[in-house]
This record gives sequence, structure tokens and C-alpha cells, in this order.
Amino acid sequence: MNGRAGAERGGRRAELLAAWWLRLKGYSIIGQRVRCPRGEIDIIARRGRTLAFVEVKQRRNADAAAMAINPHSLRRVVAAAAALAPRYMRAGDIIRIDAVLIAKRCLPRHLMNIWHG
Repeated sequence: MNGRAGAERGGRRAELLAAWWLRLKGYSIIGQRVRCPRGEIDIIARRGRTLAFVEVKQRRNADAAAMAINPHSLRRVVAAAAALAPRYMRAGDIIRIDAVLIAKRCLPRHLMNIWHG
């Protein structure tokens, strides 16, 4: 199996773990790997009036996972969230861009409201 296929498999596993972590925190998962012409959202989650578009980053360690969230990748997530929000939002919802960081031998880390644009 080549490196790309292994990375794809690891990414899917990280997204599954992130979705379960969010469920444990009281979120409902309403979409995974949702694509649109502007990009892809790893997870769309809801808890109460909060609708979160979640980027999942997996790396060997927690610092590398945090560094993987950069302005370029965030702009792609924000553009995709803007395109997809009308499909998922309800009146009165608070829309957020979140991230879940996955690293070996660490609990997942949920970063809330990472975009302030």
C-alpha cells in the first residue's frame, strides 16, 4: 500500500475518533466528509444552537497537529462552511469553525471557534 492510501486510511480513522470525541461532549454529528465546490468539511456537528464546522488534523504529536492548522487551510474550511451553512443551519444558530487535533498517545483536543474573520 502506498503512502497516500495509508494517509487516507489514517485520516478516516482520525475523523472517526474525532466524531466520537465530539459525541462524548454532547454533539450530534450531522455530516462527515461533506463536499461542495469550495472544499470539504471533515465533520459538521450540532449541540443546541451551535452549528460547528470541524477540521480534523492528525499528526505524530500534539504540537505538529496544532501547527497543521494554518491560515490557508482555515480559509478553505471557512469558504466551504459558508457555502454549506444554509443547508444545515436553523434560525438563531451560532455558526462556529472548530478543530479537533489527534496525536498519538494523547486524548483528542477540541479547539472551539478558531476563526475570527
